[in-house]
Parts: sequence; C-alpha cells; structure tokens
Amino acid sequence: QVQLVESGGGLVQIGGSLKLSCAASRTIFNFNSMAWYRQAPGKQRELVAEYPLTGSRYYLDSVRGRFTLSRDTAKNTIYLQMNSLQPEDTAVYYCNAKNRNEIPPSDYWGQGTQVTVSS
Repeated sequence: QVQLVESGGGLVQIGGSLKLSCAASRTIFNFNSMAWYRQAPGKQRELVAEYPLTGSRYYLDSVRGRFTLSRDTAKNTIYLQMNSLQPEDTAVYYCNAKNRNEIPPSDYWGQGTQVTVSS
C-alpha cells in the first residue's frame, strides 16, 4: 500500500515563498505521474502542477512562472517551490500519485497541507 506524506504548508505574507514536500513510501519510478492539486473552501479541487515519469511538466496557467516542480528520486520525494504567493493561492494542497501498472490502476492521495497567504 502506497502512502504519501505532505509537509511545508503554513501562513505566509503576500509575495512570500513556501516549499511543499511529498514523500512517497516507495520509489517514485513506480508512478506514471505525481502531481499537486489544491482545493479552496467552496471550490473544486484543481490540478496545480504535474510531473510525469517521462515527458514535460505541466503547470496551471495562474501559477506558471511562480511555482516550480522538482524531485529527488533517492528520497522518493517531489517538491513544489511556490514563489510570489498571492491570496488566491490559499488552499489545502494535496499530493497525488498515479500508477497505471497496477490492476486496477491506482490513484493515491496525501492528507493535504494548508497554505494561507495574507497581507
């Protein structure tokens, strides 16, 4: 069973930065992709950034240029560096991993970490 553990959320002022971490319980090479989603109160969960095992990284238009995905395969961890944070970035951020090699295909989620941006 796969576990994803997020950390790095918190309270930050407008224009500040945070770095989120998502540690997986097994090698991230087992996943077809890993991603960060976010959900603000009263709104739908949305894809923020996705890091496929192969291929190009995806970023939501509103975060492109401010957020950056990276990974450390030795630590089974992906990161989301968030710069120039705005109030609209306030949400619970969730780590996601997909594995299409399993039957049935698996979709794993972390517990979420709160990001709050204030003036």
